[in-house]
Amino acid sequence: MHLILESQRIAGVAVIRCQGRIVVGEEVRSLQEEVEKHNLETRKYVLQLREVTYVDSGGLGALVRLLGTLRARQGDLKLCEVSSFVQSVLQATNLSSVFHIYNSEQNALIAFGQRPTPREGHSWSANTKVLCIDPSSDLLAYMTEVLKRAGFEVKSARYLADASTLLTIMKPSAVVCGPGIQSTGPAFEKFRNLDPRALFLMLPSDFHTSHASDAGLDLINSLQSLLQT
Repeated sequence: MHLILESQRIAGVAVIRCQGRIVVGEEVRSLQEEVEKHNLETRKYVLQLREVTYVDSGGLGALVRLLGTLRARQGDLKLCEVSSFVQSVLQATNLSSVFHIYNSEQNALIAFGQRPTPREGHSWSANTKVLCIDPSSDLLAYMTEVLKRAGFEVKSARYLADASTLLTIMKPSAVVCGPGIQSTGPAFEKFRNLDPRALFLMLPSDFHTSHASDAGLDLINSLQSLLQT
C-alpha cells in the first residue's frame, strides 16, 4: 500500500495521519511535501502512525532528519498511536528514546504545552569514533542516530571531499560507507589511504530499502564485529 496522508491543524499544531508504508522514494517525498505545506504556520507536528504497516531504513531516517530539523528551529515532532510494527522498529533500533511517543493525538497535542521529559539512550560501545558517508541525507540521519544511541561518537558527510577532512581531523576507528558511495576508482582509494588505521564497513546496496529494525541491528553487529577483529 502506498502512503496515504491526511493533515489537519489543531491549536497551532499540524497533525498528519499516515496510512501505508513510509519508504524511500515517492512515499518519503510525499510526506516531506505534506510537512512543507504547514511550514509557514507552524514548526510543531504530530505524526499519527496507527495504520503504518512498514518502514525501511531510509524512511525512518527521514523521520529522524525531520525531527532534528524541527528541534533546531525550536519546533518538535511527536509520534502518536504508533502501530505495533513501527513500535517494534523503534525499540529494535533504540530510537524509541529519540522520539516523544503518545498513545493518542490528544495527549500528543497536550504535550506541546508541557516541558519535555529527558530521554535516556542505551550504550552498546565505549565512545568509539565512527565516520558515516552517503549522499542521502535521510540515510545518514538514520545511521547517525542508530549509532549514537548505541554509544558511538558519530560524524557524517555526504561527499568524499568533506569526509576526507573529517577523516583527517577526527581519526575515526571505523568508516561506514553507505550504498550510495562508489567504492571503486582512484578517488575512493585516495580517501581510504588518508588513514591506513581506519577500518572500513561497506554497507550492501539494498541497505536503504531494508526493514528498518533489521538494518539497524545489522549495522551495529557488523560494526562491532569489524572493530573486534
